[in-house]
Amino acid sequence: MKKTLAIIGGGAASIMLALKLDATKYSVTIYEKNRTLGRKFLVAGDGGLNLTHASDIELMIKQYDQSVFLKSALLSFSNFDLRNTLQSMGIETFIGSSNRVFPAKSIKPITVLNALVTELKQKNVSFKFEHQWTGWDANMKLLFKNGGVVSADYTAFAMGGASWKVTGSDGIWKNIFENKGIETKPFLAANCAFGVAWDKNFIKNHAGKPLKNISIRIGKYISKGELVISEFGIEGNAIYALSKQIQQALLKKGKAHIYINLKPMLSIEQVNEKLNLSKGKNRTYALKNHLKLSATQIQLLKMNLSKEDYLNDLKLTHAISNFPISITQSALVDEAISTIGGIALDEVNAFFELKKIPNSFCLGEMLNWNAPTGGYLLQACFSMGAFLAQHLNDLE
Repeated sequence: MKKTLAIIGGGAASIMLALKLDATKYSVTIYEKNRTLGRKFLVAGDGGLNLTHASDIELMIKQYDQSVFLKSALLSFSNFDLRNTLQSMGIETFIGSSNRVFPAKSIKPITVLNALVTELKQKNVSFKFEHQWTGWDANMKLLFKNGGVVSADYTAFAMGGASWKVTGSDGIWKNIFENKGIETKPFLAANCAFGVAWDKNFIKNHAGKPLKNISIRIGKYISKGELVISEFGIEGNAIYALSKQIQQALLKKGKAHIYINLKPMLSIEQVNEKLNLSKGKNRTYALKNHLKLSATQIQLLKMNLSKEDYLNDLKLTHAISNFPISITQSALVDEAISTIGGIALDEVNAFFELKKIPNSFCLGEMLNWNAPTGGYLLQACFSMGAFLAQHLNDLE
């Protein structure tokens, strides 16, 4: 006789879990509080659906802040496996800039989602929409807002973090788990903008301007990529990757101090050499023509340095390689691409099963892990779903 599995939530982790389960062993129902599956999946695809990253899987794993926790899942169902799975459904992919993987240019995000849903239907997965889970009854049966009561052999929770509430990912489930004695961590914005108190004249002329090919350091952590100046502060992949460290500093000290290397491909000695190429010409000429700094980068230096320091080779060189910025706040959680926080990792075992509630599992952004943008978030969710499916398939 088949075992029953109730999946709460209809995102990437849920879909892959249901897709990879052995249909001869399990009768699967997905309970989703929205009217359709994959709302956040589609919103994430508004600017191009970045499905995964094409780097070697071992290198990819190192990008996660909880790489040890996620390693088995990512190795079990890698970026290569995800692309093959999608290809088997007729979804071709290509590697774009920075090794990011997208559906072929003629394929829209809704087409990818529909292909996944079609596969689920062919496996006889059932769907219950407009079913918002509200907790358990005295017998640990699942309760729903519409009055439904469900008993299942296994339950998998994959209800997302707390960003993009419009998609249903609101994190209100957190209190339900806390009431069962399960430790959770506060939700914090990740992969988000951070606030900087810019000079009004600077931001008037430079809002929206990028800082390309830079690196950022906070403590011992370094990230490379691009930033964009905004009225609020800064955003972009280089700062997103340091979200956790910045949030920790904000919580502890009320401010976070980061240092930008405007020319990370050059050593301090090389920067100084290029400055010396323009003896007899003004300093701005050297920055623009020999160091190839943008007008925004040059203005940052001028704004931060006195006239004397700007004309001093050593001090200017140091500022180019270690430009200080003080971060005062983060964007709101609901404005973030993803969140840090959720169920503490110590509360689940190696297969994401809750230690205090047997046969119940937690997946995806509900758990306290984080990853940079670039396909890492979706890949981990898909991998966790596939990994749990393999575990359940292996049970007697």
